[in-house]
Amino acid sequence: MEEICVTDMHTGGEPLRIITSGYPKILGNTILDKRSYVRDNLDVLRTRLILEPRGHFDQYGALLVEPDMPDCDIGVLFMHNSGYSTMCGHACIALGRYIVDNSLHKNKEIVDGRYVKTKIQCPCGVVEMKVEILEGGKTGTCSFISVPAFAYRTDIKVATSHGEITFDIGYGGAFYALVDISQTKLSFNETSVGELKRFAYEVTVAVKKSFEINHPEAPELSFLYGTILTDGKDLYSEDTATENFCVFGTNQQVDRSPTGSGVTARLAVQHAKKLIDIGKKRIFKHAITKSEFKGQVVGETALCGNFPTVCIQVEGRAYYTGRSKFIVEENDPFKDGFLIY
Repeated sequence: MEEICVTDMHTGGEPLRIITSGYPKILGNTILDKRSYVRDNLDVLRTRLILEPRGHFDQYGALLVEPDMPDCDIGVLFMHNSGYSTMCGHACIALGRYIVDNSLHKNKEIVDGRYVKTKIQCPCGVVEMKVEILEGGKTGTCSFISVPAFAYRTDIKVATSHGEITFDIGYGGAFYALVDISQTKLSFNETSVGELKRFAYEVTVAVKKSFEINHPEAPELSFLYGTILTDGKDLYSEDTATENFCVFGTNQQVDRSPTGSGVTARLAVQHAKKLIDIGKKRIFKHAITKSEFKGQVVGETALCGNFPTVCIQVEGRAYYTGRSKFIVEENDPFKDGFLIY
């Protein structure tokens, strides 16, 4: 009987299932090779762990792999109900805590009086983590410095069932369409989650049909991951949080957190439009759960192709929810997982 062990966490309400043992050996020289190998040869394990009856529609997973960059503590492959993503901020925040709690970090030095650092190799690149050490050695908030982020397109238009809308495309380890919901009759306070989800996915489909997306350095990253609906409050405010609602993946998965890579993409676009200065910290709030991430542009960096890029820091807190050992009985007709939606 097969067994796979996991540790479950959440960041801002968004679940993360960390797969700790039970996978076969994963082949590949690079992190992207490993991602391709898992996708092409071991995908049944994703469906068993992420989908029902062991998971659920909006489950999210992280498979720990050996990094191919020697200064990284772990490599990770992200998975969800429709496949494998290239970056996940909420997962990195949870993994930062997991790494330190399990002493997987090479550098144990305390910096700035109360933090330790760790590096995670993600499919989109290396993410630098800073994990808070509380009294008694417990771990607190975690923050990550993104891979170089940039505004891909700004103030472009597409036709939808709610009329023509103006939107931006930002890259924060993955590409997102960013839409101010006030252009429509929808409302975070009055519109159902189902209707918000349908509109966000409609935008994703329309943008994919109308615009070509190409990452200038990594063809494997050249796809629109999802759409983030926002409250339109892109101009920096020290006192006012800005809300958003993210729908990602081909099966229309709803993020329960403010979306770490989405916050990164939003800040990159806001900085490109001169709506926020370097070093100004903003609060990003999920429109439904009201969970919060803090984000700031920490500096400009080298060009990515022709795109000016920035480094973004995103901060949140993750919590443990359980540990499980899953089994597979061969005569189980639902052993490989299923979705109802």
